[in-house]
Amino acid sequence: METDLTAAYDRCRELHKRHGRTYYLATRLLPAWKRRHVHALYGFTRYADEIVDRTEELPPVQRAARLNDWASKFVAGLHGAPVDDPLLPAVLHTIAVFDLDRDDFALFLKSMAMDLTVTAYPTYDHLLDYMEGSAAVIGTMMLPILGSSDPAAAREPARQLGFAFQLTNFIRDVAEDLDRGRTYLPDEDLAKFGVTREDLLEARARGRGAPRLRELIEYEVTRAQAHYAAAAPGITMLAPASQACMRTAYALYGGILDEVAAQDYDVFVRRALVPQRRRLAVAARALLSSTGTPVVIPGPTVHPPEDR
Repeated sequence: METDLTAAYDRCRELHKRHGRTYYLATRLLPAWKRRHVHALYGFTRYADEIVDRTEELPPVQRAARLNDWASKFVAGLHGAPVDDPLLPAVLHTIAVFDLDRDDFALFLKSMAMDLTVTAYPTYDHLLDYMEGSAAVIGTMMLPILGSSDPAAAREPARQLGFAFQLTNFIRDVAEDLDRGRTYLPDEDLAKFGVTREDLLEARARGRGAPRLRELIEYEVTRAQAHYAAAAPGITMLAPASQACMRTAYALYGGILDEVAAQDYDVFVRRALVPQRRRLAVAARALLSSTGTPVVIPGPTVHPPEDR
């Protein structure tokens, strides 16, 4: 059983290393005993996302069936049933160790199911409802693992950071999401700037956005920055050993928005990425500020194509 659990944590860590390089780098600043639990949560969210987005050759009804089957296996595991799965034992163990709120996981799976049928969001409030499950709950899942002197006060900043990270992904990945038939930029925002889905598709085809489209992206960047501002006070509420990790994640995800701005808010020209040198420098500064000890942080050996 212990071997299965170790293998499950290893599987989650590999998923995190391969697909979440920004956050994976940040987690390397956590105490070793916390890391595997963060990897487990990332593995859970990533695997669900894989079912939804990496089985596109299947019709939605079959993808929904796969997600439901996996979710049922997870729920059965929560109730003590044996689970035959490569990563769920680690997830279930982490939930038990920290007594994580099961409702957060249900909300997350509900949002993943929405991605199978919902292709656009009329208003930002509608998008927030989706992000409540896809992003805010991840912040509250993480909070007991990171630790806090005042968990009740830290809860809302943790939610806001989830919103900030998710919206950053949506801004950066407009073109990729179009390829999946989805638009996460609210319809009311498109209308505000005179942008249609046809305009988005044309920009995707041309590899360049029109001025009004860049104005739309700048507007969404400003909205994301407001979530970052609301999240910032929560970092100092975390356990001291977790603050370097979250300062790094905060700075690096926010740095993606800086890269978007640097390319004149044209997310169709290239995928906005924080350069490797800057990522390592940010992590080093965060660690130095918490320990005062010089340290060399090695970079990842691979450069995965995505960060979601």
